[in-house]
Amino acid sequence: MRSGKLHMCGRYSLIGTDDLGARFRITDPSIGFRSRFNIAPGRMVPVIIRRERTEAVMMAWGLVPRWTKDRDGAHPIINARAETISQRPSFRHLLKSNRCLVPATGFFEWKKDQKRKTPFYIRMQDRGLFAFAGLYDIWHDPAGNNGATCTIITTGPNELVAPIHNRMPVILDRNDETRWLSDESLTPADLAQFLVPFPAAVMEAYPVLPMVNNQKIDDERLIRPLAGL
Repeated sequence: MRSGKLHMCGRYSLIGTDDLGARFRITDPSIGFRSRFNIAPGRMVPVIIRRERTEAVMMAWGLVPRWTKDRDGAHPIINARAETISQRPSFRHLLKSNRCLVPATGFFEWKKDQKRKTPFYIRMQDRGLFAFAGLYDIWHDPAGNNGATCTIITTGPNELVAPIHNRMPVILDRNDETRWLSDESLTPADLAQFLVPFPAAVMEAYPVLPMVNNQKIDDERLIRPLAGL
């Protein structure tokens, strides 16, 4: 899935960034990221990785594989399909050592009804932080410059999302986050356990104003329930 298109997952929010350190057990969470209500592809976002320790690193949303020769002409990959992730060359090697968590507090999906698309905001009922399963890579150019980029893994929808869209991001169970971040090799059975729809019973979804389509608008109006619905 390419950046710039309102496909799944094409927008998400991250509110309450002061809580990142405690929620994800980060030693130094001071990465200067404010709350964002309308994160679009191409933006720099905080991503949780595990090297010598668990840390938050700013990355561009939209994976650019390390072998890309010209980043300016690249087509960043914002989503990776769970069903084919172990076969795609862009992702296969990343599954071994470049797994990451992408913190979020909600995401947007567009429900197509005849000729109209209505945006919906989807979040946890407790409105808390959660983590998308992601992959990242480091791109290097001949001049020695480099850049970290990431992609969000998607799967089929749960019962809440299904009436809205046929895909949703993989949201990891909190108990699985540490293992996803580890350098442990994951078998096909492990991936089948991780990369599944999150339980609908603890989530909620409601229509919101179409102004979310405008990447320049980024405030709390975007996540308010649409009046009269």
